[in-house]
Amino acid sequence: MDWGLRGAVREDVETIAELRATVLRPDLERLGRYDEHRVRQRLRDHFSPRDTSIITVGGDTAGCVALRPADDSQWLEHFYLAPRHQGRGLGSAVLRELLEGTDATVRLQVLQGSPARRLYERHGFAVEHEDPVDVFMIRRGTCLRSHARPHH
Repeated sequence: MDWGLRGAVREDVETIAELRATVLRPDLERLGRYDEHRVRQRLRDHFSPRDTSIITVGGDTAGCVALRPADDSQWLEHFYLAPRHQGRGLGSAVLRELLEGTDATVRLQVLQGSPARRLYERHGFAVEHEDPVDVFMIRRGTCLRSHARPHH
């Protein structure tokens, strides 16, 4: 599959907000939490072009992902693939590239019952804690998981 990542720009916000609404709708409806306005506004309120990449396939926008630095880790956020690109290995390829590019501990949250949880588990994420709506997952940094690389 011919895919790539490009840096997001402020003008991408509405495209990503629409993608978020499309991707999250089934899980949010199942949880009784879908709100047509709120699902888009939450993305608009927290959109950081500096931390976000646009996933492209054949030059077209296929999704997005953000990796935001935090105090003791990085947060994987806003990882959305258009439905036509799901289930074809693209999410795994993107996640593998992002994780190979960092030694940091990475955290994320995924909606309860979301099929995306299996993707994260396959890539080494484990449940840190959960509530009735979200599952918070963590993948410890490689320097903490492996003794093969000396820590300097």
